Amino acid sequence: MPASLSSRLRPSEEGEWLSVSDLMAGLMMVFLCISIVMMRSMMEEREKIRALAQSYRDNQLAIYQTLVREFEGDLPHWGAAIDKDSLTISFNNSDAMFQTGAAEMNADAQKVMENFFPRYLAALNPYLDSVRAIHIEGHTSSEWGTGGSRSENYFNNLRLSQSRSREVLRFVHSLVPAEEVPGMLALVAAVGYSSARPVLRADGSEDPEKSKRVAFRVITNSEAQIHRILEEAL
Repeated sequence: MPASLSSRLRPSEEGEWLSVSDLMAGLMMVFLCISIVMMRSMMEEREKIRALAQSYRDNQLAIYQTLVREFEGDLPHWGAAIDKDSLTISFNNSDAMFQTGAAEMNADAQKVMENFFPRYLAALNPYLDSVRAIHIEGHTSSEWGTGGSRSENYFNNLRLSQSRSREVLRFVHSLVPAEEVPGMLALVAAVGYSSARPVLRADGSEDPEKSKRVAFRVITNSEAQIHRILEEAL
């Protein structure tokens, strides 16, 4: 009768089989520990991002509410509005601030800026640690005089929107005390978007008067915070 498998294994061979079994069990434990550590790390990173998102929403809401409290009584007669999501105060129908096709601010617009801008900076002062930039944006409608191709109209309006935003920046710069100018220059920039961001009516058509606007937009540093968390996770 053939000998059983166990009787045919030498003691050294039995020890080798036991060693392989122990090795496999050890490897499984190592892989299990690595999986647990990785899952915990992923959960911690998700919690960081969730906390950052909540902090971002809370900060956005606080800035919005502060701007509303400061300016809600002035917005109607300025022809202005605040957008909650983008933290933008838009002075609509910028043709009321400038001569048509020109970039020089009229006297009424200068008076509005003299009232608005110092209060605007003061309202944002408590949140400056979370503010990456303040953009003064020039926007136009898609119209430009008569005739001209769509491309020509766009670039004519681009020059106009850039000139208007720079003119507003130049003027509000003169309203800032000398000792505060370096900090302001580090934050505030003038940009022009031509007709690339029109204001639309409910039916999807362009509203030319609202599209022609000068806007002050707060840009927070939430993006930089997200990049920091992702870099730490690598």
